[in-house]
Amino acid sequence: MQDAALFGISTAWIIANVWSVTVAVLVLIVGWLIANFASRYIAGLLAGKLRHDATVAPLVGQGVRYAILFVTVVVVLGQFGVETASILAVLGAAGLAIALALQGTLSNIAAGIMLVFLRPFSVGDYIDADGIVGTVVEVGLFATQLRTIDGIYLFAPNSKLSNAKITNFSREKSRIVEVKFNVPRNADLSLVRETVGTALKTEFSEDAAAPEIWVDSFADTAVSLVARVPVKSRDWWRARSIINERVKNAIDLQNGFVAQA
Repeated sequence: MQDAALFGISTAWIIANVWSVTVAVLVLIVGWLIANFASRYIAGLLAGKLRHDATVAPLVGQGVRYAILFVTVVVVLGQFGVETASILAVLGAAGLAIALALQGTLSNIAAGIMLVFLRPFSVGDYIDADGIVGTVVEVGLFATQLRTIDGIYLFAPNSKLSNAKITNFSREKSRIVEVKFNVPRNADLSLVRETVGTALKTEFSEDAAAPEIWVDSFADTAVSLVARVPVKSRDWWRARSIINERVKNAIDLQNGFVAQA
């Protein structure tokens, strides 16, 4: 009897509220679709407006998505006669409980906002944040996505990045490539600077970039030198390899730069 009574009550409730249930389901579906569409549209719009800074767009897009979903939930609850004031009160209490339970998640959101505001890095930058090394792909609301130099995907919580010491290898327009090499003690250093200086001039440097060659130390049989040249930050890895090879070839061709008697 109890099961029959319960079934009868459930059936009666469904029949009485079938319209509200139908509308609620439709609102949920439409709200979900609108949230996803609005998120992608706004993120794409901002990315187009901010062509040189794609860091803000994904974060704003995700914020819009969650805001629309929140409004959708309020509308759905309203379909069942729940007053807005009551909804806000319940959500406020639930929000406080959730905030206490999910302090780590909320700290990630706050950290994500601070990362976008303080700009220690942007999308496309190559960074090292206390061992988290890679190229920034996207700064999200909860975490940042990176790709390592080996093509490995990294998903790092924003709170960990915001508390880390961040080394940004792409922030400056140019970086220094440094090459150390030895020549015999009796080498003609003027010839060394002329030949190696030519090898240091590549397409990776600005036209006004001036290479430097300094004596680092010397011993009884050899002199250690350091060659330094600024190159474009985005080309640093490739430029470093090519410049090392060119310096090595220049030294080999000159037979150690031994001065002629």
